[in-house]
Amino acid sequence: MSTTRRLPTPGKATVLALGKAFPSQLIPQDCLVEGFFRDTNCADSAMKEKLARLCKTTTVKTRYTVMSKEILDKYPELAREGSATISQRLTIANEAVTEMAKEASLACFKQWGRPAEDITHVVYVSSSEIRLPGGDLFLASELGLRNDVNRVMLYFLGCYGGVTGLRIAKDIAENNPGSRVLLTTSETTILGFRPPNKSRPYDLVGAALFGDGAAAAIIGADPISGESPFMELSYAVQQFLPGTQNVIDGRLTEEGINFKLGRDLPQKIDDNIEAFCKKLMEKAGKLEDFNDLFWAVHPGGPAILNRLEATLKLKGEKLDCSRRALMDFGNVSSNTIIYVMEYMRDELMNKEKSEEWGLALAFGPGITFEGILLRSLN
Repeated sequence: MSTTRRLPTPGKATVLALGKAFPSQLIPQDCLVEGFFRDTNCADSAMKEKLARLCKTTTVKTRYTVMSKEILDKYPELAREGSATISQRLTIANEAVTEMAKEASLACFKQWGRPAEDITHVVYVSSSEIRLPGGDLFLASELGLRNDVNRVMLYFLGCYGGVTGLRIAKDIAENNPGSRVLLTTSETTILGFRPPNKSRPYDLVGAALFGDGAAAAIIGADPISGESPFMELSYAVQQFLPGTQNVIDGRLTEEGINFKLGRDLPQKIDDNIEAFCKKLMEKAGKLEDFNDLFWAVHPGGPAILNRLEATLKLKGEKLDCSRRALMDFGNVSSNTIIYVMEYMRDELMNKEKSEEWGLALAFGPGITFEGILLRSLN
């Protein structure tokens, strides 16, 4: 176990605490197929077999979901094809994401050890709600934050939203001395829940892969006595790939949200990831070997992780934290990078000699790459 700590760089943003929260409904992957086809009143055996195959290939073991028997009993139209249900979905989602974000934030405060009143900024990330005012205001009120807390709301970024949130929180912390930024991400699949349909094959992928939950982090520079920074956000880059805006396509309709994924998504990431990572690594100085880093990668799915591992010639254990988060929670969109970082924090603390530098990566609509060069303080 690591017993010495590296000193944080003056003025650089650090991660001071992490938290997570989930809805009460836990679904083992082994039980998902029967439950999903029962809940949607679908008797198509071919689609059922396809979902069963997909559930095995995702490597997910357990997931949490807001959807429940009580919700379906109250809103049976959610399980009917062609029903205009966006209003009902948002009624459920808006309340659920705020509650989960609140619980994740409270867990974060407990780890941080300082009162909620010391939060100066909120960065709120979600692709699961639509309302005015937004969830950032409701969360600030629920947590009892000061009414002059500065709020930033990031909507509909998809899977890279958590890393975007970290980048924005970093910029705020480093440009506002003494500030403490609460980053929260909260997601539910309620907007995309619908019966299986052969004209929407990606719906089955979503049913096999995605989960619900929330995450939180507190970011600040120049830690004071009593705070325990464990990771530094050294340098951040966002980049989009021109001409790829249709590879991940999400559309909000009266029936909810529809997604389409291009089959070339893993290849597009594969073609561009090495140069992107090197751009981040250059900021650390003499880093050349990808295996000299620790890796916190958003687990969009096993295919993306496998391709990244092969392309960068990573050792087998380098993506263990990403694979573990995918296995335990599924792809929870913007939240998942925080779950990966929590596993990574624990892993680095328990190593005899841990890597100093690492990368946090996520990919999403655009195609957009988000990356942060991390420095472990453990």
